[in-house]
Amino acid sequence: MRDFLPQRTGDGSITFFSAEFGETFHSQGGAAQEAEGKFIGPCGLRSLQQNRLRIFDVCYGLGYNSAAALAAIWAVNPDCHIELTAFDVDDGPAQAATAHLDPWPAPLHPLFIHLSQDHQVETPKLTAQFHLGDARQTLPGVIRQGQQADAIFLDPFSPPKCPQLWTVEFLTIVAQGLAPTGTLATYSCAAAVRTALQLAGLQVGPSPGVGRKAPGTIARWPGQPLPPLSQQEQEHLATRAAVPYRDPQLQDAAPVILARRREEQTISPLEPSSHWKRRWFWQERG
Repeated sequence: MRDFLPQRTGDGSITFFSAEFGETFHSQGGAAQEAEGKFIGPCGLRSLQQNRLRIFDVCYGLGYNSAAALAAIWAVNPDCHIELTAFDVDDGPAQAATAHLDPWPAPLHPLFIHLSQDHQVETPKLTAQFHLGDARQTLPGVIRQGQQADAIFLDPFSPPKCPQLWTVEFLTIVAQGLAPTGTLATYSCAAAVRTALQLAGLQVGPSPGVGRKAPGTIARWPGQPLPPLSQQEQEHLATRAAVPYRDPQLQDAAPVILARRREEQTISPLEPSSHWKRRWFWQERG
């Protein structure tokens, strides 16, 4: 694990720093707290009382979001059968993180050890599969099987570092995997991400900030209730920051995707985001 260095976060839980991406897997404010506040709470998993729930964990990483989900669901709905489908290009971080699952109930630990090593788990209450590889290639196969999730966790590294998994084309596929009454949650509030989700046919709203000032994002199909975006957030979607990332063939490398977006921003008629920032800076100062 030379490329992934453990770091203790503000709530005492451990995250890892990725040398490849130059970022930690979770907020320094608290890895366990972020899993709860950015994914479990916004997806309303404690209020879902179905006998069977399906979860897609896109960019499984350390597995904390899935661990928090299982703990939350079974705490209030102990007989629920959970179908967990995880996607990641690397299982090394998940394997290393199994030594740091203390924030969640001990009976869950062997499940996540098996999932990170064997890539599948089958118990009376859990059916889990770990799809190893580029999610741009692995996720479409799952979608073609007709699978749709009650909750989708979208948790790649940040858009400037990993734009491949924030494009209009990829998020359109992700949206196809969302059940009619399901919820997609992500930590990102980037205007480009929210625009891409809207172009995929979803409506977006904010989730509370956790461990940082910025909120996350919740996405649902039209007609489902959502907290409204603030005026400031709505105006952000009318700036060049909202120009989305694009990857027409779902195969471009990050530098190509980033360059394509910069070119599109250059010719965009939208307001420069610097104007938006300056305007709201003075409004907030009164």
